[in-house]
Formats: sequence, C-alpha cells, structure tokens
Amino acid sequence: MFDTLTDRLDAALERLKGKGKLSEEDVDEALREIRRALLEADVNHKVVRSFTSRVRERAVGSEVHEALNPGQQVIKIVNDELQHILGEESASLKLGSSSPAVIMLAGLQGSGKTTAAGKLAAHLHKKGRTPLLVAADLQRPAAVDQLEVLGERVGAPVYAPERGGDPDADPVAVARSSLAEATRQGAGVVIVDTAGRSNIDDEMMDQATRISQTVQPVETLFVIDAMIGQEAVTVAKAFQEAVDFSGVILSKLDGDARGGAALSVAEVTGRPIKFASVGEKLDEFEAFHPDRMASRILGMGDVLTLIEKAEETYTEQQQAELEDKLLGGGGFTLQDFLEQMQQVKKMGPLQGLLGMMPGVGKELKDVEVSEDDLKPAEAIIQSMTPEERRNPKILNGKRKRRIAAGAGRTPQEINELLRNFEQMQQMMQQLGGAGGKGPSAGDARQLAKAGGGDMDMSALMGQMSGGGQLPGAKRVPDRKKKKKKK
Repeated sequence: MFDTLTDRLDAALERLKGKGKLSEEDVDEALREIRRALLEADVNHKVVRSFTSRVRERAVGSEVHEALNPGQQVIKIVNDELQHILGEESASLKLGSSSPAVIMLAGLQGSGKTTAAGKLAAHLHKKGRTPLLVAADLQRPAAVDQLEVLGERVGAPVYAPERGGDPDADPVAVARSSLAEATRQGAGVVIVDTAGRSNIDDEMMDQATRISQTVQPVETLFVIDAMIGQEAVTVAKAFQEAVDFSGVILSKLDGDARGGAALSVAEVTGRPIKFASVGEKLDEFEAFHPDRMASRILGMGDVLTLIEKAEETYTEQQQAELEDKLLGGGGFTLQDFLEQMQQVKKMGPLQGLLGMMPGVGKELKDVEVSEDDLKPAEAIIQSMTPEERRNPKILNGKRKRRIAAGAGRTPQEINELLRNFEQMQQMMQQLGGAGGKGPSAGDARQLAKAGGGDMDMSALMGQMSGGGQLPGAKRVPDRKKKKKKK
C-alpha cells in the first residue's frame, strides 16, 4: 500500500537529512516534491494545499525540538500532519448498550460493501459479539448469494428474503423485519448491507435514507474503494449529506499504490476512518490507526500492528514455550524454525508484514516475498529426521543428498537454509537475552511507542524468507533505471 507515495516522500525528505541548518529554500524545495507526490497519489488538491501550508508554517517557524536535527524535525512535522489529515486519533465502533445494535453499510456499487460486511462480522465475532448479517442489497442479483457465502465462512447467520419469493421485495421492509429476527436469534449486532449504484443517483440515496430512518443505526459506515482517486471527495460528500455516516471503511487498500482516498476522505468529511481492508482474506481487516498509517506511509514501519498480529496468532502457551527454550538453554532448533514459519504465514501476507517492519533495507524491500517463498525451506526441514532437526550439525554430505532428494531441492539450497538458520539462532539468542528475561509483548509495545524500532525484526523475517534468495522470491526491477531499448 502507498508504495509510490512512500518512495516519492522518502526521496523528497532524504535531501533534508543530515543538514546542519535548513533554509526556507530547502524547505520549499522539499515541499514542492511533497506536493507533487501527493497530487500524483490522487489526494484532493484542497487537502494538499492545506497540508503543505501547515508543514511550511511549522518548519520555517520557531518550532524546535532539541533532540532532533533540522532534517529530522521536518520529517517529524510531516509525520504529525499526515496523522492530522488521516484523522488524528483512532476511532473504535460505538455500539452502545442497546441490543441489537445496528450497523449500516453504505457506498457505491463495487466499493466492497458486501465483503466489508463479512469482514466486519468476522471482526466482531472475534471480539465475542454475535452478529447477524442482513441482505438489504436486492439491486445486485449476486449480492444475497455472496453475503450468504461470507456468513457461512464467518459463522454468522444471514437474514434475506426467501428464495423464489417476491421479486419486488422492499429492502426497507427487509431491514425492518431483521430487527425482530435478531432478537429471536439472540444476535447482539445487526450488520445491514445496502444497495449501491455505479454512480450516485437520487433513488439510491433515498433508499439508503429510508433504511437509516427505519433501523436507526448506532453506526453508519461509508465503504469507499481506496483506488477511487479524486472522485473520493465528491462521493463521500454526497453520502454524508444523505445518511450522515459516522465513520469510514477503506476497502482494497492493499491494491492501491497511490492511496489518495485515504488521505482525503477523513480530512474533507470530518469523519474518522475506522477500518481498512488490507487483503482478500476475511481476517485481512484492520482497525485504522492514523499514527500507525502515517508511519507506514513514511516508510517507518508499524511495529504495534505487527505485535497485535503476532498476539492473535500465538497463544500464551506457545509464547511461554519459546521463551523457555531461549532462556532455559534448550536452544532454537530447526523444528522451532519450521513452526515459526508456519505461524508467521498465519499473520498475513509476508509482503505486508515486511512493510510494517522499521528499517527494512531497500534490498529486501525490492524483493517480492510470498508464502510460496517459505515452501522450499518447509519441504527441506520436513524431509529431515527428528534428530536432524534437533541437531543439524550431524548433517553430512550423504544426509544432505537424501534430504535434497526428498524435498525436491539441491544440497546447495540446504546449505543456504542452514546458514540462514544459524543467523536466526543468533538473533533469537539476542532477543532472549543472556540468562535474562526475554522481551515481552508489553516491552515491545513500549519500545515501539518510544520510537525504538531497532528490534531487528526485518532481519528476522529476512532469514525466514531466505532474504529473497530461496527459489521463488522475485526481485522487482528498478523502475527508475529500466529504459526501453530503441
């Protein structure tokens, strides 16, 4: 996400780093590049003008931070102002005490409303809530079927008109009767998926307004495609006037290299972005944190979200067992290495995890990493005996040839994996501490909040993926240097 914008902002701010003193000309030159980068990312021009004006006012004014050099000071100001246009503070759902609490989703056709409804149900289910999905989008023939499939995958019931029933069923009536159904089923939250159109029209807005007046939602979430571009502001304002939404869900954020919608909609509407859909899977749905997103946009990582993903994936028992191995002298084995790779895959797409890691080197950033890149390593370790996994030092040439044949790899690839494993062993020992208490998630959170992102997590992931050296990892060509041959 935001790949192009991140690269452009990094290039603009790089010129300011290391300078002992910044002139107004230095700041203005950097701001020209920042302005161009934001406009090319489809950020609304009024938002760009306001953003650059605030940055300039603070950068050339009297604001000074003793711990930062001038270049770092400007970067801090840009980070602060990015947080400002993204919504300043995180905003959670306000479901209140009434039951059922109704959440209504609205947006254009194709914005990802129905998928967002399923993902939101999964998110609430994980939080201990009992959602009921309501198919009030009767405009699109496949919408009801899609919602039923999503409901089955999530484990949430779906309320929809009977198949073969009235072809002119009224979405408002469906939404109204869903409340009684929710009470009957004991559902604490009702998620109403409404109809969209390819363009804004009076009929769609009128239907959304009538549904809202009927079910009285505690939250109305506007779902917007992150790839919509400059049109985001026009669409958001139209929906705000019709249903006065309380928050925003950004969909398809993983597929947008520009991200202008994310940097425009909160600033223009004054409504917070509450969630972001960052992948196709149902669990690739995150609470939106402006400070963390600003950090990602500036290429500074997002350690806190990474920690949260790890905490969701690893049980307390698994964490304790790993800590005991490190602190008890049991050592980190190839079996542990295999299990860690399998756990990391559950945390989400590897490329996305890399983007959350501070200090990811440019070389590693230019490597396309996916779950497939871990398969060769998994195959190699799974072809070893339990004794070989515990003690790889016994691996001689004959054993390596047997393992290579079983895994469909080469002895050279086994040697490379073992080198990566040895480096990872050393890092795990450092994280565990020499006889001391290993870093807990709480310690990591404090370190992240204090700006200490040097946990070498990028190197850790680099070892897991073979640093892009195992078969399957693809290095992305440098677009700037690549020229067409005449």
